[in-house]
Amino acid sequence: MFDRDVWQEIFNTIKKNKLRTFLTGFSVGWAIFILVMLLASVNGMQNGFYTQFNDDANNSIFVRSGVTSKAYGGFEADRRIQFKDDDIEYIKASFPKDIEYISGRYRASTTARYKSETGSYSVQAVAPDHQMIEKTLMMSGRYINEADYINKAKVAVIGRKVAEDLFKKEDPIGKFVEFNGLPFRVIGVFTDEGDDNAERVIYAPMTTYQRIYGNTNLINSIALTYNPNYDLTEALEFSDRLEILMKRRHAVHPDDQAAIGVWNYAQAFDDISKFTAVLRFIGIGVGFLILIAGIVGIGNIMVFTIKERTKEIGIRKALGAKPSQIVNLVILESVFITAISGFVGLLFAWIILAIIGPTIQSPAFTNPNVSLGVVVTATIILIVAGVLAGLLPAMKAAKVKPIVALSDK
Repeated sequence: MFDRDVWQEIFNTIKKNKLRTFLTGFSVGWAIFILVMLLASVNGMQNGFYTQFNDDANNSIFVRSGVTSKAYGGFEADRRIQFKDDDIEYIKASFPKDIEYISGRYRASTTARYKSETGSYSVQAVAPDHQMIEKTLMMSGRYINEADYINKAKVAVIGRKVAEDLFKKEDPIGKFVEFNGLPFRVIGVFTDEGDDNAERVIYAPMTTYQRIYGNTNLINSIALTYNPNYDLTEALEFSDRLEILMKRRHAVHPDDQAAIGVWNYAQAFDDISKFTAVLRFIGIGVGFLILIAGIVGIGNIMVFTIKERTKEIGIRKALGAKPSQIVNLVILESVFITAISGFVGLLFAWIILAIIGPTIQSPAFTNPNVSLGVVVTATIILIVAGVLAGLLPAMKAAKVKPIVALSDK
């Protein structure tokens, strides 16, 4: 490998066949480029999926009510299921060791006004635990606390975009904003890792909005987090138990998915992992098929090279060159062409991903990239590919008989 004459011979051979070597090497470089870009694209899709869910706790479950689609327990179909405060207490009592945080959610819309500025926003009336479930990050002030909740205080936590719309550069903390004509004191401003719409939301105590809308105890949905130490199997088993419990409590058919829906992030992450695993497998498969075509091309060029150098090989063997030396020469040339071509493809893909990747930020596709492990694996693949491409031609060259080679025209 460190023989200067061997390398000089390799370079001379490549120099004599520049175009053929370039075209063959291009196929290998293109294969590695496609392989890396496909794997980066899969990672970009996975990053996009995870980014959409990143603004909520990973161990979250959301329970939503709807209209029954099946008759059950003496009730006809098309019955509206309505959750109440009692449902939250019932879940707490039923799963004391499973529940981490829990909150009811009461949704409303409001027209907010501060001085001459107005805007329409969505209000989520929640309990203090909701901050941990939604992973709400406070920029200033504080979130809703137990005292606000118990006293049904008219306080509000507004999103960053709401603060910009209504207050411009003024500090909103402590100021009063009218929501549908009712004054609420702003106690905090939050930011959200989701899109801008997530920051055009207002949080208020659920009890306050229940009082505003007729001293009701109704809620729209229930959000909770379970024991964070649960693995996937335990998480899915818990959500199944929760669904069975809620359907029994509200006399809903076990197979009725329209009346009560239990959505578990664990299931979503599992589905995403399976989907991206399939895409990654397809990407690797396509990349390897292209790479095989490149390997065949390298092997083909080596066969032609050996045929052109038959007499030279015969002279080498006549002067005492061992078959292993001939094999090493051919394989080294093959590995060199494959490695250089592949590294160029790998470098080109890495440069594109480094420049363009971080600028791509969308809900479905975010920051496509490859890990160091992929680069190392691609390097190993290049070396193995070079060996495989040169192995058969090398063995053929080693079997050349000196007397036959010297008489070859």
